[in-house]
Formats: sequence, C-alpha cells, structure tokens
Amino acid sequence: MTSAPGPGPGPLAGRVALVTGASRRIAIGAAIARRLVADGAAVVLHSWAPYDAEQPWGADPGGADALVDELRAAGGRVAHVPADLADPQAPARLVETARRAFGHLDVLVANHARSGAQSLEQLTAAELDLTYAVNTRATLLLVQAFAAQHDGRPGGRLLTFTSGQYSAAMPAELPYTASKAALHQLTRSLAVHLMPRGITVNCVDPGPNDTGYADAQLHAAVAAANPGGRWSTPQDTARLVAWLGSDEAAWVTGQVIASDGGWSAR
Repeated sequence: MTSAPGPGPGPLAGRVALVTGASRRIAIGAAIARRLVADGAAVVLHSWAPYDAEQPWGADPGGADALVDELRAAGGRVAHVPADLADPQAPARLVETARRAFGHLDVLVANHARSGAQSLEQLTAAELDLTYAVNTRATLLLVQAFAAQHDGRPGGRLLTFTSGQYSAAMPAELPYTASKAALHQLTRSLAVHLMPRGITVNCVDPGPNDTGYADAQLHAAVAAANPGGRWSTPQDTARLVAWLGSDEAAWVTGQVIASDGGWSAR
C-alpha cells in the first residue's frame, strides 16, 4: 500500500492518475507520467514489457521499474502494475489497484496501444481480434471501471488516444487503424454520457511521435513533410495531457485534439 497523496505544489496536487502503456522510458507514457508527477499528481503506471520485446524496437532494459525509481527520486508518489490488457479482467484490476494505492482515482490516461503491420492481403482474424482486445475493448473496460469508482469529486478526467487515420491513409496497418478509429468515434458518446458525472472525455492524437522506432530515412521524411519541420515529441503530448487533466480544461469535453505541429491539417 502506497501512502495517500497529500497537499503539494502544482495544478494537479491531490489528484491521482492512472497512465497505461508506460513500458518504455523514451516513449509517450513515460513523458506523461513525468509531467503529471511534476504537476503534483500521484501516478499509477501500467506496463507490459513482453509486448515491446516482440517489436523491432525491443523492450526497455530498465522499463517501468526504472521509471518508478526515477519518479520517486524526484519526490513523486508512484505505483506500478504490469498487466496484459488482452486479458478482459485486467482493466478492472488496474483501476482497483490505483484506488487502493491512493484512495481514489481522478484521471485515466489510456495511452496503451498494440500496433501491427498488416495490409489487406496480410490481414488475419487473430491479429484483428488481439488488436481490438488491447486497443478498443481494454480502453472501454478501463473507462467503465474508472467511471464506476468515480465519486463525483472535482477533476474527473478521461483521456484516450487515437492516431492519424482520420487525416491520412494507413493501408499497411489495418488492425491498428480500425481499433484507433473506433476510439476516435467513441469520444463524443462517452463525453455526453459522463459529463453529468463530472468527468470530461477527450481524445489525443499525438501525431508522428519520436519514440525511437523510426530509421534515419523515415525520420528525415516525416520531419520534412510536417509543417512544423520536425517530429512530435513525447513531451509535446505530455503538455497537452497535463492541461486536459487540469482544472483549466474543466469545460473541454468530447474533443479529438491533435498535438502534431500541423501534420493532421496538411
């Protein structure tokens, strides 16, 4: 049991956040966790390193445990729960663990994602089912569990993540594209349903994000094509998430917001 959060500096002092998909310290989930801790929140990190180990970029050798050490060394109140979100019971367990660790849960950042390269000709039912299970089903079950435990206290915030499928074709990543499009389209319905309970719902598009997966050729091509002249960074995304999680964004709900330097506006 981690001690309950006490008063502290920052716009999120006294708030508790659950951030999923924080397995790699170079990536978006870790940047969000750092920013939320800096803003005063207690943070529960979710990770699933076996997924990263299967990917070309590989697992972070230190991973979420090293991130926990880093954040605690900076004075953060942090807990960590590894879980495979393909398990339909995992979302409720994550939310309950966060509530037990810190007494309540105010902010859910559903940042996790399964990404796979399958075009129409390569498409398999197994990959479709697994990608939907992790990206779409798990997110909805997290939302359900989060809303069920929320007691109406100020600061209820729910943030999901989409991708660029609404602004540019992604024919080589059909399972991922379909699952992220579903989250995009759920935003308004969830927002309308949960706003009367004091919970805002917004969806973040982080744009092409420099998390260490691109080779030099792709890196240069994306930077040249972006009106901003560079890739998005995890820190760009973290700034938006922190603002949407704060009291300043209390009247913003039902929105899909890109932090991408103009990539989606091309």
